[in-house]
Amino acid sequence: MPMAIKKLLEHNAFYIAIFLTLLIAFLSLISLRGIHVINVRNSDKFGHFFAYLCLTLSWLYASKAPPLKKVKKHIIILLIISYGIIIELLQGAITTSRQADFYDFIANTAGVLLATVIFKKINRMFLEK
Repeated sequence: MPMAIKKLLEHNAFYIAIFLTLLIAFLSLISLRGIHVINVRNSDKFGHFFAYLCLTLSWLYASKAPPLKKVKKHIIILLIISYGIIIELLQGAITTSRQADFYDFIANTAGVLLATVIFKKINRMFLEK
């Protein structure tokens, strides 16, 4: 990985992770009434998967920077999975146009797990040389 990209990630990963965390909460809890949504069965599962994959990668990269350097990777992973559970429960509890969905949780968790594998592979290939 070129040094410029590595530096960019190291310096901005924490802010990107915070932004993605807030964006996912916002998009998960806003009302969809009046918004045209493509209604293909389970199409939102890919969105959940991709969102949590990106969220996890951003937090794992953020954990390499000074504010989070001492936080263990497995703690970050457990916190992101817990965040997904909390968001799903909030959808069922505080929104009228959304509902908690177990399959969304599965998609979220699958995204987290794949991101963990990708992160480990990228670190082995590029960053630890």
